[in-house]
Amino acid sequence: MEIFNIWFWFLFLFIDLGLAVLMYRLWGKKGLYIIIAASIIVANIQVVKTVQLFGLVATLGNVLYGSLFFTTDVLSEVYGRKSARRGVWLGFCAMILMTIWMQLALRFIPDASDFAQGSMETIFGLMPRIAAGSLIAYLLSQHHDVFAFHYWKAKTKGKYLWLRNCASTTVSQAIDSVVFCAIAFIGVFPWAVLVEILITTYFLKFLVMLVDTPFIYWARSFSKQVIVKEEEEIVVEIDPL
Repeated sequence: MEIFNIWFWFLFLFIDLGLAVLMYRLWGKKGLYIIIAASIIVANIQVVKTVQLFGLVATLGNVLYGSLFFTTDVLSEVYGRKSARRGVWLGFCAMILMTIWMQLALRFIPDASDFAQGSMETIFGLMPRIAAGSLIAYLLSQHHDVFAFHYWKAKTKGKYLWLRNCASTTVSQAIDSVVFCAIAFIGVFPWAVLVEILITTYFLKFLVMLVDTPFIYWARSFSKQVIVKEEEEIVVEIDPL
């Protein structure tokens, strides 16, 4: 069972990063913004499920959440600090909206024929606490990631993309993991399980960072064509004739 989880986790990771690059190739900056919004919503749903990975208890959602750093790093590299920060705030707004909508949905009195209320309460009943932990950790870690990425970009004079990707993300993911696990899971899991979740949460996000570096180079390799396409679309929208 654990062997299956491990190789399937890596398969999920490659599919997720591949789809992010595809979205960028097709729709440019807008595609990355869509990925950010979708990833933060689904990651916070998946996180309520625990699995065995690498001999430890882990929560799902680490792939999608870890890939958020990939998308903001691509935005930082290609479009600059302002676009990356806009992506961070779009993700924040998406999570806020999802939390509000689902809490309102739970307040409806279900019909006698309903079979979803119990499952929804199990998943989304924890949502306010998970959302609070996720949002605080997300804002702290993502803003640090954008800052650190550009700090290292200036230090390396635009060289060594792999270094600024790894240097910024390593610290950002540590901030995110500690803050999120503390807010979302203290009192929910026994301390031993909580420590395992914290370790695996950071470890899995670290693996995501190692794997996503070639994908950042891949995205950057066709970024000029994407930017040209975006500029042509803007011209058409301004002057359709």
